[in-house]
This record gives sequence, structure tokens and C-alpha cells, in this order.
Amino acid sequence: MGKPFAAAGPVDPITLAVVRGALETAQREMTLTLEKTGRSSVFNLAHDYSNALFDHHPEMILQGQDIPIHLGSLIPAMKAVAEFFGDDIHEGDIIYHNDPVYQGSHILDCCMYKPVFHEGELVFWAVCKGHLTDIGGPVPAGYNPDARDLYAEGLRIPPVKLWDRGVRRDDVVNLLLCNMRSRRDQEGDLNAQFGACRVGERHLRVLLAKYGLATVRAAIAELKDMADRHMRSLIASIPDGVYEGRARLEDAGHGHGDMTISASVRVTGDQVHIRIDSPPQVPYFINSYAGNSLSGIYLGLMMFAQVPPPYNAGLYRCVTVDLGPQGTLCNAREPAPHVNCTTTPMETLTDAVRQAFEAAAPDRVTASWGHASGVNIAGVNPRTGEQYVTMVLASIISGAGATRQMDGWHACGPLCCFGALSSGDIELLEYAYPIIIHRYGLQEDSGGAGQRRGGSGTVWEVEPIGHDMTVIAFGEGRQIPTGGAAGAYNTLPERKLGRLEQHHADGRVTVHRKNTILTLHPGERARNVNPGGGGYGDPYCRAPEDVARDIRNGLVSPEAARAEYGVVVGMDGNVDFAATRTQRIRDPR
Repeated sequence: MGKPFAAAGPVDPITLAVVRGALETAQREMTLTLEKTGRSSVFNLAHDYSNALFDHHPEMILQGQDIPIHLGSLIPAMKAVAEFFGDDIHEGDIIYHNDPVYQGSHILDCCMYKPVFHEGELVFWAVCKGHLTDIGGPVPAGYNPDARDLYAEGLRIPPVKLWDRGVRRDDVVNLLLCNMRSRRDQEGDLNAQFGACRVGERHLRVLLAKYGLATVRAAIAELKDMADRHMRSLIASIPDGVYEGRARLEDAGHGHGDMTISASVRVTGDQVHIRIDSPPQVPYFINSYAGNSLSGIYLGLMMFAQVPPPYNAGLYRCVTVDLGPQGTLCNAREPAPHVNCTTTPMETLTDAVRQAFEAAAPDRVTASWGHASGVNIAGVNPRTGEQYVTMVLASIISGAGATRQMDGWHACGPLCCFGALSSGDIELLEYAYPIIIHRYGLQEDSGGAGQRRGGSGTVWEVEPIGHDMTVIAFGEGRQIPTGGAAGAYNTLPERKLGRLEQHHADGRVTVHRKNTILTLHPGERARNVNPGGGGYGDPYCRAPEDVARDIRNGLVSPEAARAEYGVVVGMDGNVDFAATRTQRIRDPR
């Protein structure tokens, strides 16, 4: 798998910076390749993919600024793939994989691994993970809320070679594509992944040709050590002790009830141990296997840590993790259903970990981001007669949490993606699919109330053209508002929640607050509302002028301004300071 080597000694700062820049350029060009060549809207509009580079150990040497739920799970997944093939890895191989039992996140996130050789020796891996719009199974787009086990969700792909010593395995590729809807999109995205890995390989080969293997390896070792020092310095600044965090997971369907995920963080010197306690796994698609849960833990840590780059395996040397016994919600055992796990329960797990760290350092406390509450759509395009299916990433764009310094960002979530998703242009979605998007914008009163207001969530409304369309709702945030911080409080919590509204042709409106599958007929609309981010601090401490500005910008209604912030605004849009003082005195917090 790779020969031991002696480090070439310290690398001068200029060479180190150049090697680091070359690695970052390789990753960025992999990302651009996916954006420009991906076939589905999930790739070319939403950017639901991630790239990383590994060395021969294999340890992550660079993660892109991509989707957090992808990146953490790549660390154990890369090791699982390398161990599976052992010495049967050759130049020109391409390995594919999505199986959570082999440390994948969920089966819709399909990962491609390309080994990079130098003078006959395995030196690097170029790795690309992307969310495919469909993975087979009984429900288009893979999110099946009625699945009772993993086998009812779609196609599992254990580590398998798609290219063997440079020769494409057309039989294996055809086997995969024959099990997926909208084959043209899936094949196009697979080819885009292949192109991205090739681009990464090309950059790495150029780097090795210029500086030589010994110098490049020494630079990478220093970059890992640098990340290690950053994280250890932060952990060492926290008083030794055990700190607890708890977050509630709402009942999103099938009557399992609300659940609690707990995190215990033990700090000893410059090392930290994180233990997770979660309920037993359930026959519902919210179980999380180990690789995915590791992503949630790392995101909670990084939200708290906010350490500078580089971002690589060195960050986690001082971190150990115990997911609890197998057969639990956050350490699922085969064949637990799991497809919703990258949002639920991952985001709740992240909140629990972040809260535990913030108990250790209250001055770093932040509010949570809105959780994912989205829809997928599928049907037969009446223009072409072809089946289409897509995950509508625009429908899960929620608000970011507020901090001590600033309001939360609008339309930046959900928590699991942490700002890395793009919603894409409305016109391009309407061009690609037989739909009309009647509304896409910020949802009034959705941001959590606080001295610093949470970012606003979004509303996305769609109507099918000339056909019946399947709509699949997934996620949460429809019953429990996004968590605030430092005394933030919502007087109107109902307005902070997500929901799916089915607007019937006769004017009736059916509101769905749990994961469901429905059929939308021509003339009907589905409106998906996302939660906003949590607020920070006492809402009555928010400057009245800031509240008035929020009203003018359509972020807060006059009713919510009075009820949640104690701010009264006149007909002219200006603050009535006398009435505001009276309101805040009458209703002190």
C-alpha cells in the first residue's frame, strides 16, 4: 500500500506555501470540473458534491470547502476502501462506493476513488463524492419514509472497480445505471466524477515532477502537523473536565416520538474524547451509520473550534470518538434504514456536540442553523416522455444561526451543508424539468428572535406542467424551532418552523409536518417553507432601529416586532420609541 519513508527534513516556508497552494488548486479544479460537466441539477446547480486528497497511508491531506456531511465520513471510508482491496490496487484503477456499512454516509452519496502512482508506487488518492439524484429502489430520489430496512431504500454499492488498470468495466457500469432512474443524468454525473478525479491526478503528478516525492511528502507532513498544532492549542485552552450537551430530535413520522441525543466531551490537556449516547435504532430512515455520525461530530467540533486552515487529518489526531454501542440511532447496525441520516439525525447530533463544547467555553457560544426540511420531485416529462427525478436543493435552504457579533446569514443553511450548497437559477430548473416555480424567497418571521436575529429561511413553491408529479418530503424542523443561544427566546415559535403545504385546485390547503410522499396534479402547488436560524441573546435587547429595518426589508412583520422584540412601529415605518418603552416595561423578560 505504500513504502515507509524518511522525512526530507524541514521544508522551507516558500516551498511549503507552494505545495500547499498546489494541493488547494488541485482540489478547486476538481470542484470546477464537477460544476461545469455535471449533468444533473444537483451537480451543476446545487453543488452537492465534495472533493478531497489523500496520501498513501491513506490520510486526508486536504479537504475542500465543500459539504461537511461528506467530508468527515470520507476519512473512515477511504480506509475501508483501501483495506478492502489491499494490494490489488493498480495504476488506472477507479473504485466506486456508497455503502454505509463500509463507512459511507448514505447510499445517494456515491464516491469515486482514484489511486495516483509515481514511478510505480502508490502515492496519493484523488477522491470525489457526489449526491446522485436517484439510486434505484421503490421511491424516486431515494428518500423512502416507508422503508423498514436498508434493502428497501435503493442500490448498495460496496467497494467495486469501475476501471481496472485503465480499462472501463462496462458491465459493472451498466449494472449500476440499469438500477437508476433518469439514466442520462446519472451517467453524466458519473462521468463528471471521473473527470474530476483525472484532473486531481494530473495536478498531483505535476507537483511530484517539479518537487520530487521526498519534498512533497515532507511538506504534507508539516501541513498535517500544522493542523494538529492549531487544534491542540484550542483544546489546551479549555479547562480540563467533562462537559455535556443534549439536543432533541423531533418525531418526523411513524410515531416513534421525539428522541434525545447526548454528547459528553472530556478534555484532558490538549486531548479530547467525545462520547455519544443515542436511542436504539428504529425501523425508519433516520438511523446513522458510523461514518456519517463521524461527520456530524466533526462538524460540531469545527463549528466551535473555528480554527484556521489547513484542514486535513491532523485536525483530528487529538480527538477520539465513542459512538456508543452498535444498534443505536447514531451507530446503526445493518440492515437499519438510513437515507435521511445526512440531515436527520446528523444535524441534531451536531447540535449536541457543539453544545457540549460550548459548555466548556461559554464565550464561544453560537445559535444553531436551521435543519433541513426539503422535497424531492419526480415524474414523466410530457415534452419528452422521459422520466425525471431530482433532489430540489433549493427547497432545503434554511437560515444560519446568530452569534454574539452579528445576525445570522439568510438562506445559507441547512446545518448539514453549512453554506456550501447553491440553490441555482430558477430559470434553469424550469428549463430542465416540466415545472413552474411560483415563488422562491425569504420567509418572513422565520429567523429566531434575539438581540442578534437568526437568519431567515426560504419558501419554495412549485407546480407541475401537464403531468402528475411525485413530491417526497424529508427532514425535520417542522415541529421544534431552531435552537437559540444566550437567552434567545421565540414568542411566536410557530412562525419559525418548516412545513410543506399542498395547495389543491379547489383552494384547500393541506399542511404536512412530517415526512411524506404525495402526488401533485396539474393546477396544484406544493409550497415548502424552511426554518430560520436561531437567535442570540434577549430579543428585548435588540436595538429598535434594527427591528424597524427588518420590517422594511420584509424579514420581520410588525406583529412579530411587537410580540417578540417589544418594538412598536408607526404607520410611517419609524419606531414609536414611547410606545416601545411602554411595551418593554409592560412585558419585561
